[in-house]
Amino acid sequence: MLSYTKALELLYGLQRHGIKLGLETTQALLARLGSPERRFPSLHVGGTNGKGATAAMGASILQAAGYRVGLYTSPHLVDFRERIRINGEAIPEDRVADLVGRVSAVQGHDLSPTFFEFTTVMAFQHFADSAVDLAVCEVGMGGRFDATNVLRPLVSVITNVSLDHEAFLGDTVGQIAFEKAGIVKPKVPLVVGRLSPDAADVIGTVASERGAPWYELNREFRCGGDHVTGIEYQGIEQSYSGLTCPLPGVHQLENAGCALVMVELAAAKGFSVSERAIRSGLGGVSWEGRLERIEEQPLLLLDGAHNPAAAQALALYLTGLRSERPGARLILLVGMMRDKDREGFLRILLPMVDEVILTQASLPRAATVQMLRAGIGQRAEGVYEAPAPADALAQARRLAGPEDVIVVTGSLLLVGEVKALLRGCGLSPLRG
Repeated sequence: MLSYTKALELLYGLQRHGIKLGLETTQALLARLGSPERRFPSLHVGGTNGKGATAAMGASILQAAGYRVGLYTSPHLVDFRERIRINGEAIPEDRVADLVGRVSAVQGHDLSPTFFEFTTVMAFQHFADSAVDLAVCEVGMGGRFDATNVLRPLVSVITNVSLDHEAFLGDTVGQIAFEKAGIVKPKVPLVVGRLSPDAADVIGTVASERGAPWYELNREFRCGGDHVTGIEYQGIEQSYSGLTCPLPGVHQLENAGCALVMVELAAAKGFSVSERAIRSGLGGVSWEGRLERIEEQPLLLLDGAHNPAAAQALALYLTGLRSERPGARLILLVGMMRDKDREGFLRILLPMVDEVILTQASLPRAATVQMLRAGIGQRAEGVYEAPAPADALAQARRLAGPEDVIVVTGSLLLVGEVKALLRGCGLSPLRG
């Protein structure tokens, strides 16, 4: 039997295959394992931003209702095992090693799975072996050709659509919406969050062609209020007042709405959920690396925003934080991947921050500090370079006073590296 360390080495080696969109390899591997993805019901969550938080909220509510719930998300922040959970517990190391061995044994010489394809097959086998009542699965990228799209879910969700991964999904919102709409299945209910007219037209057409009932935010369901006075939800048949959710940011209200209507539709398929479970599950959800407060004095925030739409959500939150801390300086510690819209991302955040520290996650596809500097335009004052994240964090702490705010952002992979530094632990190399 493989050791956990050896299993990670084998998984790491699969990154040489890069990103390969398509379902054939995943389908072949699953078929050779006896089609484990057919042995549990599922909920499938896609979208540009917020899909992970929505999946986590739905899983937390269903677990509070007494179900045994699998949760598959990506990327992980510190430990590979974060990707595959059952009732909040990360997959054990010995199970990772066992599953890597089992999937490798059926791979043969004719299949060359990518890291994400292999990991997706592992997750579905683990859920089947563990007899989960249902699994909530986040789309990795896009939808139509994402490895998770072998599922035939009870409910599909598309949280929103904006520009991201243009090299793979297209360079217009309409093109990206078409790829996201690939998760829409015939006659399977579809939940959609806030969509632009272009995205709504594309996804609506696909849903109509496939006979998928359509439930849209601010039409069939609404979610408003705030974290102080309580969240108000008006759903298809259920309504709740005074809900709480520990995840900060106004954008999480939309994610909560999508999660709640997803659960409501799952209840119509036999997974009943009480109001008590709704309140307990939503109020107890945990989702790291998204406006996560790590330290106080100075306040250290970690947020995995990595595209302009997510930068807008972060900027809105920081605007509110400014009003709460009028004398505080904002120090931005930023690192991004090469394939992201660095200029568009930084254009949104730079006007509201006092100092900027440019850094680089320890990955080959991370943008260099020189690339980041090219994206900040003419600004020279208050800009620092520290290629190593550890040095960047130390620099931010030297600059910050007790009342100031340090924001680490630009990439979930950078956020994961900083979390590992703060924990004083090693970082799993498989974070893509």
